[in-house]
Amino acid sequence: MAPPHSGPVGIGPASRRLGLPLLRLAATVTVLWFVWRHLGAAPFKDGLRAVTWPAVVAAVALTAVTTVCSAWRWRVAARALGLDIGLLAAVRAYYRSLFLNSVLIGGVVGDVHRAVTHGRRSGDVVLGLRAVAWERLCGQVIQAATTAVILLTLPSPVRPALPYVLAGVAGIAGLAGCAALVAKHTDYHHRSRLTRAARAVGGDLRHGLLAPHVWPQLALSSVLVVAGHTATFVVAARVAGSTAPLGELLALLMVIQAAMVIPLSVGGWGLREGVAAWAFAAAGFGAAIGVTIATLYAVLMLAAVAPGGGLLLRDAVRRRRDHGHLDVSRRPDPALRTVPSTWYEAERFGP
Repeated sequence: MAPPHSGPVGIGPASRRLGLPLLRLAATVTVLWFVWRHLGAAPFKDGLRAVTWPAVVAAVALTAVTTVCSAWRWRVAARALGLDIGLLAAVRAYYRSLFLNSVLIGGVVGDVHRAVTHGRRSGDVVLGLRAVAWERLCGQVIQAATTAVILLTLPSPVRPALPYVLAGVAGIAGLAGCAALVAKHTDYHHRSRLTRAARAVGGDLRHGLLAPHVWPQLALSSVLVVAGHTATFVVAARVAGSTAPLGELLALLMVIQAAMVIPLSVGGWGLREGVAAWAFAAAGFGAAIGVTIATLYAVLMLAAVAPGGGLLLRDAVRRRRDHGHLDVSRRPDPALRTVPSTWYEAERFGP
């Protein structure tokens, strides 16, 4: 008798693959619907109407600087783990990942693409994934720490969010420390999958990322990235008409950026607008201006990462052209049609 099953074959794996994207989509739609219901479409329209060429130029320039710094951070992390990549190639790959993150669900597809591509070219996909994961994690830790410092030093009505930021930093540090400790005290010949992962984390930290010549570069590049993204947000806020004092504005924008790290969005939309509405409303400036600033920032960033879309299009054209040349070069000469098929097939497909 066939074993019982609860549904058609393939439903389980399909639901697992689609579960997280559907959750992100549902979260984005829910937040945007909630904001639209309470504020209407006017704040979103105001954000679109506020786009100016000087703001676009400023966003493109600032994003170019932050992308170079991000690529530098990735290169440092990859080299610490034994992989190498040129800075120019890293910048191009980072632009591609930023564009994919801006237009696809979740905000991490571009990073996965970047990691897998680099790993394949380097001969170790797993190590490529680890390098990108550590690079992104370093950036998020520095961003959380910077947010905590700003909320501690600058007066702001969103200071109640500080415990959550500190909890996030402490949780990440604690997990990394536990992994290193488990790796250190576990018998090498008695390893489970979790133990192997812990050993990998501990080895990456002890022998790579925390090396005296590595972690200062990771920290400095991450601080520059945070500063560049915050400056772009300030440009959006001022262009949108916000008159908040700079110190208070920085505190609000840092909280919004901290929320953007949570991978429950579609191209960044959703949590960003919801937290912006809450933060600016809590500061007394009104929820509408927060949504307008977030919308304008989204448009400016989409324009700023457009070079990544151009690079992806160029890659697609190049692959199609190379495939066409390959087909032409392997097309049999009509004069050779009388040659035995075994020889023809060997010449067509190679040994």
